Amino acid sequence: MRTTTSTKHLWASRALGGLPALFLLVDGAMKLFKPAEVVKATVQLGYPESTIVGMGVALLVSTALYLTPRTAVLGAVLLTGYLGGAVATHVRVGAPVPSQLLPVAFGALLWGGLWLRDGRVRALLPLRAH
Repeated sequence: MRTTTSTKHLWASRALGGLPALFLLVDGAMKLFKPAEVVKATVQLGYPESTIVGMGVALLVSTALYLTPRTAVLGAVLLTGYLGGAVATHVRVGAPVPSQLLPVAFGALLWGGLWLRDGRVRALLPLRAH
């Protein structure tokens, strides 16, 4: 099934999904370079330092898949799992509620951007005003 995306939808999707994707790319890259702040924050969340690079690779690959049109749905699913783990981590350590909800908001923005740019996703998740 071939569906089209309007120019307005495409630009809105770039803004909606692009901003959290950019943040996730930067976060993933920071995990690869492991500056002291990243190591400290990750260890405070209960993860050993040895897991940081692996998390960064997973995040970068998932985000790259999301940004690639042919693999965007797979990337969104993988990022949903990654962000779910972030929510669970913040709940487990008793982080403030905004820290717990930020990954949920990112997931919603990513899926919203994908919904706007991919007719297949719109066909699966039709949103109609009644």
